[in-house]
Amino acid sequence: MEHVDVLIVGAGLSGIGAAYHLQTESPGRSFLILEGRDTIGGTWDLFRYPGIRSDSDMYTLGYRFKPWPHANAIADGPTILSYIRETAIENGIDKKIRFGHKVKGASWSSAEAKWTVEVERVPSGETVNLSCNFLFMCSGYYRYEEGYTPTFPGIERFAGRVVHPQKWTPDIDYAGKRVVVIGSGATAVTLVPEMAKDAAHVVMLQRSPTYVVSRPAQDPIALKLRRWLPAKAAYMLTRWKNVLLGMYFYKLAKSKPEKAKKFILDMVHSAIGNQVDVAKHFTPRYNPWDQRICLVPDGDLFRALHKGRASVVTDQIERFTETGIKLRSGEELAADLVVTATGLVLTSFGDMALTVDGRRVEGPQTFGYKGMMYSDVPNLASSFGYTNASWTLKCDLTCEYVCRLLNHMAKHGYRQCTPRNNDPTLVAEPWLDFSSGYVQRAIEQLPRQGSKKPWKLYQNYIRDLITLRFGRIDDGVMEFSNPQAQPREVQPAVG
Repeated sequence: MEHVDVLIVGAGLSGIGAAYHLQTESPGRSFLILEGRDTIGGTWDLFRYPGIRSDSDMYTLGYRFKPWPHANAIADGPTILSYIRETAIENGIDKKIRFGHKVKGASWSSAEAKWTVEVERVPSGETVNLSCNFLFMCSGYYRYEEGYTPTFPGIERFAGRVVHPQKWTPDIDYAGKRVVVIGSGATAVTLVPEMAKDAAHVVMLQRSPTYVVSRPAQDPIALKLRRWLPAKAAYMLTRWKNVLLGMYFYKLAKSKPEKAKKFILDMVHSAIGNQVDVAKHFTPRYNPWDQRICLVPDGDLFRALHKGRASVVTDQIERFTETGIKLRSGEELAADLVVTATGLVLTSFGDMALTVDGRRVEGPQTFGYKGMMYSDVPNLASSFGYTNASWTLKCDLTCEYVCRLLNHMAKHGYRQCTPRNNDPTLVAEPWLDFSSGYVQRAIEQLPRQGSKKPWKLYQNYIRDLITLRFGRIDDGVMEFSNPQAQPREVQPAVG
């Protein structure tokens, strides 16, 4: 059986970042990346729908170690994909990827201090086993094979085409056609203005509104800093500027929700005027940051509405008809194409079957440790981002911590690290404190967080930076065991 020190699952933004950190901060360890699909990129290769772009600025969504080189801070999918692939090639990481290798399950043996990982080779269906000392899950938080589509009465009667954005294909033609986009989240507000450029008309049909804010596609301060400073310095200053501004607004939204709400709605009024009923279509029932706020670069959604190329309807679907969608209000929306931007299907452990010494690991029965490891699950970490900030900010810190952990084990001669909850006062809480539908649908299948550190998710970059970059590894909660015969010398980090 082939064996490596560290097995990374996923060759997307997180997986490529994990590989970089491993080979620079914890060198000398062998590693492989297993990728179920046939290319690098993860989300940024999977989603091909019109207008696909980031909903975070690339100065924080980009890697800490690789400055974002382009003018647009809000970038399109193909440019982000090119950035990820370039990172992999520049650092030789592309040579460590095995494509068409889908991880199905993993079993830990304390006696051997290793994971045995069951892998399906795609498309042959052949099963192979690999082993590793440490398993690093970088496969994202949602199911790639399918998006979430509610059951719509009468959908089989519709004569047009229905497509979920996660399954977009090049043959989908919407030029000159009547389009209805069902949804009000990040995907919907991206699709509507892009499709409105060529469609006869686009309707964004939402059951309830979402907070939407406009932001310049280019960051003028970042562009000025680039002219005055070296690229790395300009990048880091812009990164910190955006981190602190994001943290400030999040704190404002949580402490003074009415003030944050007024700020957002005043911005929408300014962009649309009286052309759209802002109270009805852009004023949610919840407070800002109870769900993720949608970003539209340069107000593109508002421009499409202002020009009459698109419109918003807030109502509920009664049923599909042969020619469109009948609403509860009695109105019928005519459509040639319906796009169901209705969300994702969240997964626990990437849908892998996990066992530890013969015991099946169930996500809801575990506590998340520092937002990346799990109680009583040895030598396994997951790379997850923030809900209130850019994904990569947390992933970079997670990778740094994993390297510190591996180096600590090597220095002291341990082969096994296991977070243990020995605190009888710890209270279980939902993994995510978010009211979004995609979260609530999966919340009972996800691990839990605890009521206090190190089991609590604070969603705070500065707090995490201090804890994960500088905090104690041997903190009294992480249990180290399985000593090896000869402690390995930790090689110094390079670069």
